[in-house]
Amino acid sequence: MKLSLKIAVILCFTLNLALAQNKRPNILIILVDDMGWRDVGFMGSQFYETPVIDSLVRQGMVFTNGYASAANCAPSRACLMSGKWMPRHGIYTVGNSDRGKSADRKLVPVANTLTLDPKFKTLAQSLKENGYHTCLAGKWHLSDDPTQYGFDMNIGGSHAGSPASYYPPYKNIKLQGPENRYLTDLVMDKTIDYVKNAVEDQPFFLYYASYAVHTPIQKVDSLMYRFENKKAWQGQSNKAYATMVSNEDHNIGRLLTALKAKGVLDNTFIIFTSDNGGLNQVTFQHPLRAGKGSYFEGGIRVPTAFIWKGKVKAGTHSDLPVTNLDFYPTLMEVAKATTTEKLDGHSLYRYLQTQKREAVLVDRPLYWYFPIYLEGGNQESNDPVFRTRPGEALRKGNWKLHHYFEDNSLQLYNLKDDVGERNNVAEKFPQKTKELLELLKQLDQKTKAPVVTELNPGYKGDK
Repeated sequence: MKLSLKIAVILCFTLNLALAQNKRPNILIILVDDMGWRDVGFMGSQFYETPVIDSLVRQGMVFTNGYASAANCAPSRACLMSGKWMPRHGIYTVGNSDRGKSADRKLVPVANTLTLDPKFKTLAQSLKENGYHTCLAGKWHLSDDPTQYGFDMNIGGSHAGSPASYYPPYKNIKLQGPENRYLTDLVMDKTIDYVKNAVEDQPFFLYYASYAVHTPIQKVDSLMYRFENKKAWQGQSNKAYATMVSNEDHNIGRLLTALKAKGVLDNTFIIFTSDNGGLNQVTFQHPLRAGKGSYFEGGIRVPTAFIWKGKVKAGTHSDLPVTNLDFYPTLMEVAKATTTEKLDGHSLYRYLQTQKREAVLVDRPLYWYFPIYLEGGNQESNDPVFRTRPGEALRKGNWKLHHYFEDNSLQLYNLKDDVGERNNVAEKFPQKTKELLELLKQLDQKTKAPVVTELNPGYKGDK
């Protein structure tokens, strides 16, 4: 080969390599509904089977202190999509905010917002404005139509928070498919079609937000044999739910296979997580206290992992506290994108690649505000009546403070020594309690959080 031709080949190879390295990554968020912190193998479960998910997260970084920004579906998703704390968008729960008997409610809760205000520019809108094609597959829960919030394609998303049935007719989920097709499988069928038809030269943002493993708990018959004789583990024993988890794992495997066949898997930034803790009537997150709907750790701590081949070191674990509010700013940097939105989370972009703990991430508070009532208490929550009473919570470092509005009571826990939040040390550490309470008040003012003080005339508790 002549020298000039060799030089040309080398230059061509170098140019193609540079273009490949500068090509913006595709973005995939895998959000499993109601999957608890311990409901996957990589977080320790010995009952549920998630080999695909476990293999995926081994290729990236697992955050053992990953949090949802709310303890149930709609507010958590609103925070993720808007990048803002709950008081800013006003979605605090699912449905009405006065759930439970009036006679048990001492205060009048703040009215709940059901639809995300279009004034907020969503993550999807920001990515779309920066050249991404966007697709929502599965549960949306924030309005009737996700295409009005930045999604070019909608696969089964609406205001519905859960399917009437995972077997057809799905009723409230408007998707058509083969007879007897399980909903999780059908959503993935259509998601894979989207991947196959993705434009080669345009990056995409795929928000795969499965309806599973939310109620109704409906078994996948073909998988029941795996769990019929399986021994329970730390309260996890629901066989039907286990088949739903296993089926979700299988479908995530189908998606990864489709991305690989398309030739885009290695250039896809992936986040795996859940929207809130597991439902205590179905699954348990021991040693964490309580579950979905509670602001104890079992309700808000969730499995969380970031995968980005060649950028995030495989097989790494971090105990840095992070939240789904961090997704928006992180993905803006990943996509080399800009947004005019003021976001409450922090970008993890540099940390994911360097593991260097910057002060902005280490010292910041994580903040939850919940001026509502949510019935369904149990022995692991404060009382047998409510999972959540009006209040707020904050984590800073290893310390976590709960503040309840009915009686102005305080609970302080050192999560390093007491991750189960069993030993309230508020009286033992009055200075720390005062410090965190003052920080909570500052955040309330910063976010213009609505005050909950009005007494409920129908309350019978003190009589």
